[in-house]
Amino acid sequence: MYLYELRKVALERKARGYAYRLAIDSLTIAPGEKIALLGPSGCGKSTALDLLAMILQPDEAETFRLCTDEGAEDVADLWRRGRRDRMADLRLRHIGYVLQTGGLLPFLTGAGNIAAPGKAQGMDAGAIRRRLAELGERLGIAHVLDALPDKMSIGERQRVAIARALLAEPRLVLADEPTAALDPVSARNVMRLFTEAAASCALVVVSHDERLVQESGLRILRMDARGEGNRIQTTLRG
Repeated sequence: MYLYELRKVALERKARGYAYRLAIDSLTIAPGEKIALLGPSGCGKSTALDLLAMILQPDEAETFRLCTDEGAEDVADLWRRGRRDRMADLRLRHIGYVLQTGGLLPFLTGAGNIAAPGKAQGMDAGAIRRRLAELGERLGIAHVLDALPDKMSIGERQRVAIARALLAEPRLVLADEPTAALDPVSARNVMRLFTEAAASCALVVVSHDERLVQESGLRILRMDARGEGNRIQTTLRG
């Protein structure tokens, strides 16, 4: 059984006189699979993540299905019926998201940021403490769990964001350029720690660094962008 299955899913946008269309002809993500989305800047890689995260509504969707232990969820139908509450619940319980900038709350410590999704889900406090200790050690951030984000390095903030996404052991983790702001050595180290810590969940990473994702053993999907006049179309096939 697939974790995610998409067929003929499309999103269109118009801005500053340009028309943009992202078309996902077919995409299947198996439980535990590790995938990298590659493509030129501005081709819609982050948009694809937002579609998977049920943040952006597709304009077309023949099949858009998320499978959990509770059964298959027809995400296209949820959008049609305006069930944003159900999608928010699915996102909270099954999806972790690592933003390109980390997206940490500045008024919470490292531990507070990491624990936030678990608290929102009603996780047991003892389970949260155990996961904090485990991820702190595994990702090498135990020393910043009591620090605020402005006291952390860029790499430490990214690793805290990764820990936050992994805390509740989601079925799928989405990551938007998680190593983009790091030097090559740090990027390689963070990606290694990330893939090791995310061993039990599916992972979709947007990256511009083909060599790094190849070294990390991720399956590469290329986003093909073509322009004609004032119209741009990007196609993803997986």
